[in-house]
Parts: sequence; structure tokens; C-alpha cells
Amino acid sequence: VLNFTDNWAEARMTTNATYKSFSSAVINAEVGLHVGLYGINVTLKNPVVQFNETINYNEMFSWHDLTEEEYEGALEKGLPNPILYIVEKFTLNSPCGLIFQYRYSGRFASATLTAFCSWMLSNILFSMPVILYAGYMMIVTAGFIFFSMASFSTIMNVPQCVFSIGTDSVSTEYSHSFWLALATLCTIIGTVVVMLNFLMPERIKTAFSVCVDGCEDEDVFYREGYLNSVFLDGA
Repeated sequence: VLNFTDNWAEARMTTNATYKSFSSAVINAEVGLHVGLYGINVTLKNPVVQFNETINYNEMFSWHDLTEEEYEGALEKGLPNPILYIVEKFTLNSPCGLIFQYRYSGRFASATLTAFCSWMLSNILFSMPVILYAGYMMIVTAGFIFFSMASFSTIMNVPQCVFSIGTDSVSTEYSHSFWLALATLCTIIGTVVVMLNFLMPERIKTAFSVCVDGCEDEDVFYREGYLNSVFLDGA
């Protein structure tokens, strides 16, 4: 799920800014930038009606669409100046180079965030009498998630581009999806399962109902038998 969210990094401010090009109108609104692994989402909101309209913009731009033509299309649509300013920072010709930082870090993060497959496999293994391997796969799942976080966090190793709108400035910070990935319990679950499998294998098998049916079959198979002497004498 985290692979498709747009909240890996964000920047948010409430400021006074020029509303649109060729206009001196100034608005007070909340400007938001939400960065995902596949693109950005720029918002401009204010619940108060200003200039006979409710300001509520939510524009999506994927990394493949952030070209000069796409930016020119945004200009032709007449999007507000704060949105155009942020989008321009992510174009190919921008001196900030944000599109290269976020696009490549997001691409590698998305490639390693294939944890869903290993997580499904670990759940399948938990339902089978191979608890140790299920624990190993849970640790592998955590490894994929941590590698994706490490890949995305490389954007913080370069000088941050500051967004200045009106009299306020802001830069991007880690957001919900990044911290949710960090808060995963896969590492804890996998480590505990592996440790318990070595320390108390019988108890963990009982906890996961492993070998219950097999043990019952063995009890039936090895149960003490009785010979019918009457039947044997008749034979």
C-alpha cells in the first residue's frame, strides 16, 4: 500500500501569495506539497470564500509528466501561482534538480518495496509446519522495507531546495508513509519467531498448531493392539 501513497515527503505552509498571473489579487491559503514514489501532489486550499470562489486545488503530476510541455499545459490552464511555482521546481530545467533526486530515489525505493510478495509467502509458511522459514521470510520482508526507506532517504543527503512563497519559506520533510514503513513490526515478529523456534520449539509448534493433526495420527497408528484369541483359534 505504501508503494502507491503520495505522503513519503511533504511541505506545507499557510501564507499570503499572489493568486494568478497578470493579477494583483493576494490570497491567504494553505499550500501543500506531497511527494510520492511516482510523482507529486500540489494542493492549494482555503475554506473561506475569496474573490467569489472557494479555493480548493489538488493537482497531480507524475514523474513522467513533469516535462516542459506539462508545465506549459499548467500555465495554459491558468493554475494559481503557488502551484505553478512548486511545479516549476520539479521541471527538468530547474536549477534545484528536484525531479532527479526524487524520481531516482523513488524509483529504487519502489523497486525494493516488493515486500508484499514476501509478506504473503511468510503468511503461507505460518500455516504450514515450517515456522522457522516463516520467521526468516518475515525478516526478509522487513529487509525489503528498510532498503526502500534507505533509498528514499538519500534525498536528504543533498542540499534541500527551499520553497519561498510570499513572505514564508518551507522545505520538504519525511511524511506519514515514510514513518509508517519504519514502524513496521516485521522485524520484531520475525526475530521473535526465529528465537523462540530455537529456544522452545515444542511450545511454538503448539502455539501455531503445528503437528497437531500429525501427532494425532501417530497416536492412532502406534496405539497398543489386542489379539482376538477366539478368532485366532477358529482360524
